[in-house]
Amino acid sequence: MKLINPKEFKVMALRDCPVPSDMLVCERPQQAADYWRLHIATAPQFNPECECLVVLMLNTRNRVKGHQLITIGTMDTILVHQREVFRCAIIAAAAKIVLMHNHPSGEPVPSEADIKVTRDLIRAGQLLKIEVIDHVIIGNPNHSSLRELGYFYS
Repeated sequence: MKLINPKEFKVMALRDCPVPSDMLVCERPQQAADYWRLHIATAPQFNPECECLVVLMLNTRNRVKGHQLITIGTMDTILVHQREVFRCAIIAAAAKIVLMHNHPSGEPVPSEADIKVTRDLIRAGQLLKIEVIDHVIIGNPNHSSLRELGYFYS
């Protein structure tokens, strides 16, 4: 039996990593949406016809360390598990994450499932000491932020 690992991690020499001044800052939902349109929507594995969940990993100064496409769902559903969401953040030693996913319908209005999953991930992040700073839903052409809509606990 041959065991195939579908996930890849790249080890880079420190000299090849971006210095903090070159890293993108992500402090507002618009910056997350801009990152999505520049890096996620143009990726070959991205499918705009299906919901795709991406985790944007940040350092303590809200600078982007990297991102990972966690899962690709169907046109209106996505399967999310805390273990998968936080695995890449732990490996990257991220201090914070931004959750992002698209709605193929183009309407960025959060569903009840979006709200519930976000709250579950916030609680999981609290246990791991990795702050979930926002969940941005990408529509066409707009986006919405669950934090700005008041769905994050104070």
